Amino acid sequence: MSKVIAIANQKGGVGKTAVASNLSVGLAMNGKKVMVIDADPQGNLTSSLGIDNADELENTLASFIEREIMEEQIEPEEYILHNEEGVDIMPCNIKLAGMDYMIMNALSREHLLDAFVSSVRDEYDYILIDCSPSLNLVTINVLTAADSVIIPVEASYLSMAGLQQLLASIGSTKRKLNRKLQVEGIVINKVNTRTNHEKDIIGKLREAYGSQIKVFDVMIPESVRAKECTAFGVSIYKHDGKGKVAKAFEELTREVLEHGC
Repeated sequence: MSKVIAIANQKGGVGKTAVASNLSVGLAMNGKKVMVIDADPQGNLTSSLGIDNADELENTLASFIEREIMEEQIEPEEYILHNEEGVDIMPCNIKLAGMDYMIMNALSREHLLDAFVSSVRDEYDYILIDCSPSLNLVTINVLTAADSVIIPVEASYLSMAGLQQLLASIGSTKRKLNRKLQVEGIVINKVNTRTNHEKDIIGKLREAYGSQIKVFDVMIPESVRAKECTAFGVSIYKHDGKGKVAKAFEELTREVLEHGC
């Protein structure tokens, strides 16, 4: 039975996709069987893991949801692609952007993705789901299917301000739709500790949330090399395996593994 982890934050630009792609490859490098689901219409996770021309793919999360609503017979294998770094992928593209209206009128609309996750979870140790930066019906589907949530945040006041809203949304989903949902932890991303401003915010974040929620010990540093990974369609381990960001993701992977499946 796999552990299903959503990577979520309602604020954009905090590095959700980088966390999802590099953590998934890190888990695979530790001998775990890993699948990722791209639930962001931008398809950045899909391209980050080396899948080209995402907008031309027929079998994506959007087409799965459409067929699930129509109650068609679906073989999960049709929707799974394979990455050369050892991660399986359910891809996504821009077609997902128009799915909320269709989902809104569906029976059991919050559980559409859970149907897919339930059909494959026995085959994996971890399933990671990269969310879009909005609390739409697709994201609600992700939170309903997940066991826990990793929340990437930047060391900025705006990021901290949005965190409480996200935690309230997770709490609401837990009460109404998914009793098992937990917050796996907050990971501080894109960090530049040379500035007193960021050091101050990091201290405030750990003080405000550390007693209630795990704040991962490791912080992911900001790096140009990390930003280049998406363009090359590879993880940080392949692009700059000896760099500081790769070392940080190795530590994040270790902390996640300590929680177990």
